[in-house]
Amino acid sequence: MTLMQVHSFAEGRWVPPGAEAREIESAVTGDIIARAGGAALDAQGMLDHARRVGGPALRALTFHDRARMLKALALHLTEHKQALYDISYATGATTRDHAFDIDGGIGTTFVYASKGRREMPDARVYLDGAPEQLSRTGTFLGQHVCVPLQGVAVHINAFNFPVWGMLEKLAPTLLAGVPAIVKPATATSYVTELAVRLILDSGILPPGALQFVAGGLGDMLDRLGPQDAVGFTGSAATALTLRSNPNLLANAVRFVAEQDSLNASILGPDAAPGTPEFDLFVKEAVREITTKAGQKCTATRRLIVPGALAQATIEALSGQLAKTRVGEPQDERTRMGALVSREQRQDVRAKIATLETEAERVHGDPDAFADRPGAFLPPILLHCADPDAARRLHDTEAFGPVSTVLPYRDLDHAVALANRGEGSLVASIITHDPEVAMQAVAGMAAWHGRLYFNDRESMSESTGHGAPMPHMVHGGPGRAGGGEELGGVRGVLHYMQRTAVQGSPTMLQAIGGRHVAGAATRPGPVHPFRRTFDDLAIGDTLTTEERVIRSEDIAHFAEFTGDTFYAHMDDAAAARNPFFPGRVAHGYLILSFAAGLFVAPEEGPVLANTGLDDLRFLKPAPPGTAIRVHLTVKGKTPRTSDYGEIRWAVRVVDGAGEAVAEYDLLTMVARGG
Repeated sequence: MTLMQVHSFAEGRWVPPGAEAREIESAVTGDIIARAGGAALDAQGMLDHARRVGGPALRALTFHDRARMLKALALHLTEHKQALYDISYATGATTRDHAFDIDGGIGTTFVYASKGRREMPDARVYLDGAPEQLSRTGTFLGQHVCVPLQGVAVHINAFNFPVWGMLEKLAPTLLAGVPAIVKPATATSYVTELAVRLILDSGILPPGALQFVAGGLGDMLDRLGPQDAVGFTGSAATALTLRSNPNLLANAVRFVAEQDSLNASILGPDAAPGTPEFDLFVKEAVREITTKAGQKCTATRRLIVPGALAQATIEALSGQLAKTRVGEPQDERTRMGALVSREQRQDVRAKIATLETEAERVHGDPDAFADRPGAFLPPILLHCADPDAARRLHDTEAFGPVSTVLPYRDLDHAVALANRGEGSLVASIITHDPEVAMQAVAGMAAWHGRLYFNDRESMSESTGHGAPMPHMVHGGPGRAGGGEELGGVRGVLHYMQRTAVQGSPTMLQAIGGRHVAGAATRPGPVHPFRRTFDDLAIGDTLTTEERVIRSEDIAHFAEFTGDTFYAHMDDAAAARNPFFPGRVAHGYLILSFAAGLFVAPEEGPVLANTGLDDLRFLKPAPPGTAIRVHLTVKGKTPRTSDYGEIRWAVRVVDGAGEAVAEYDLLTMVARGG
């Protein structure tokens, strides 16, 4: 058999492993299948290449450019994912496991591509919040902005997800505009190398945006500076060693860790046998024990159940686990494959022995596959009769197909047991009782990065206890590392610098690419609704003629719409209301009149009104009020090659020039010109 030679990709070239390369074995057969590491890589050269070549190329693109790049990468990987499936079987993963790793990583990239286009501007500066008025009249304002770090992100990933683990860090990093150096765990680095080759061979990324290290980083961490960042996934011991690096501390290098996590799942007191929730709890627990052979950072290690239901839960779990076929990952009958290596199996068996000092093993035999090649281990279920007296069960993670049933007295006791893990990535609560959910959040949220509730209403569409979603934060306090990844745009901001900028409205408008009240505007000779998306510019404005609101208008609007609220119909009753001087116009009548004042009715570039944001009614308008509208292009967002979204700042004022209503109007406008 020809050994795979896992190359690194440094400074634009592939570098083969060196003489001191580590041998990698197949999780299925135990045979040596690859060599990785040992290459004489120039750490400083790689950092310089990322900073001088990759960084400027990425920062020259807008967020939308980078989002389109991510979408193209996701599509390219989708076309070639079978190759990733085929090579991944040697890691012990089944076809079902690939859905978590390969499909999950590609899906995460798609999500960030979408969020980059929909939630971030087609610009190089991200606005964080609204402007803050820092002076009496508004001529001096403040605005928080986020810009890409001018360094490099070093990603150190774990063995269990060689594709998703890379892409869930890489996608937000590239969207932020920061180049990355990826270092996977050596045991499964051959899978990550193939994914990196597919990405680089596509030609989608600019040079220097992505480099790859097979093996050790050498002294790279000693060379990082204040503009760099480190993202780590792995053990708590390794995280402590890395985050304690004197250079990282001296330069305040950003360090995000996702590490050991004794995740828990609580069976609600209402979820007795025979309920959909009990069956759901068993199904989810079995899935977490067996998927990826339990080698998931989010897998459930502690199953916390009502004391009266402990035996029923053990019997139900054991019955399902007994049906789990363990074996060759490519066999379609197999439900659980192997651990990543015999070394990992040995570690898990040692941890099981530690747990057995406080718990009784009720299902599975750690020696069942001792005479078989590869790293197979059956599902193991333990039961601890006295979880309050236990210590190791709350601080020892067997990173494999192992979980322990812990009985609780009442919900407060269940919450306390879950929190004894002192920080987890996720805890799940299977209940159909909203009161249980409320109590759990109040008691548990501070110790867990994610709380997952599931019941008969959501079970058909829920994503599962162990599935981090790119829309939501992934990380947790304490033992889990104290960091956050993903979380939509939050994950992008980890690789950006938030800066407070201050100045006049005109200055902030120029910096942020969005209209700021008080900044200079430009009235044009042509109605803005007669101009295409590409013709319009930030600050283009229209001031309309006046229209007087009459008593008859208010009465007609009330009769026509059915909105006969007393403030619009009864002058005396309205005058008793502290908010009104007497009878006033409906707010939505004001909006309708405003639209009548600024809309150009003929067919033209404006295609559709898609909504409005931040509507505020600021001043009552009694009969006789003359209103006019100031309509200003506030923001522009390309959507397709045919049209884009224009955000208009609409300000309705009365005869004294005081605002009656304000809102943002969203329209889709044809491109061209």
